[in-house]
Amino acid sequence: MGNQTIGPEIAGSGQIRPVARPGEGSTVARPPAGARTVSEFDTTSAAEKQSAAAAATAAQASGEGRLLGRTVASLGDPTEPGLWIRTPLVSRPGKGRVVYPVNGKAVQLDLIPIDAPVTAGSRMSLAALRVIEAPLTDLPEVEVYAE
Repeated sequence: MGNQTIGPEIAGSGQIRPVARPGEGSTVARPPAGARTVSEFDTTSAAEKQSAAAAATAAQASGEGRLLGRTVASLGDPTEPGLWIRTPLVSRPGKGRVVYPVNGKAVQLDLIPIDAPVTAGSRMSLAALRVIEAPLTDLPEVEVYAE
């Protein structure tokens, strides 16, 4: 099966999906030790961001995915690279997308569960927030979809 493993279930759907092992499939590096600016912390390449935005837009246009709900997203750990959201809306890791209803922008990303009530907020990566053009210092409400 190459670099994939079978097992995770998406939000109690009973659907088993392959997911990449942590650290595989991504070339995103951690920010340098002296990082100070948003650009220095965001090590996700423009090509990776464009690809994630295009995939999410295509999925959105074709009606793919299942809406898990809306959540308030704050900026997660800016030293953790990649495109991800830590959210109580999923019970197991998987792939999905986030849509920012204010402007309709979307990004495909990793859905990472956190142990909290579903009404708790979520934490989103710096790169993902930048793709959807959400304010980094606000608490934007986003829609979360599972693939």
